[in-house]
Amino acid sequence: MYIVAPEMADDDVTKLNDSITQIIEKEGGSIVRTDNVGRRKLAYPIQKKTEGHYVLHEIEGSGKEIFELERRMRVNDAIIRFVTVRVDEDRKTADKLKAKRDARQTRRGVASNRGRNQETGAEAAAQENQ
Repeated sequence: MYIVAPEMADDDVTKLNDSITQIIEKEGGSIVRTDNVGRRKLAYPIQKKTEGHYVLHEIEGSGKEIFELERRMRVNDAIIRFVTVRVDEDRKTADKLKAKRDARQTRRGVASNRGRNQETGAEAAAQENQ
């Protein structure tokens, strides 16, 4: 994610996004998703600016494209802040938890259906006895 200075026009932000995409693809990475959040108020002033244009890129790659991307963002005056976060380990953990939760839910569904069948069988037997 990076924040572009608010005085940049939307066309310039689009050109910056395209150049970042080219850098990533040239280094062997690929962009999974790009979210152009738009102009938002900053949490605190940065370089006497209170607004910025937020852009989020989700990238897949080996890591060398991230190194080059961060190097270029450091020297670009239009970008006032950027942050890089690794999420692959978090995704693996989240997928494991989701699979475990789904398995537990299916076990509960089978158990509750079994309990319902026993109840209906007991009710049917009670009705036959009357």
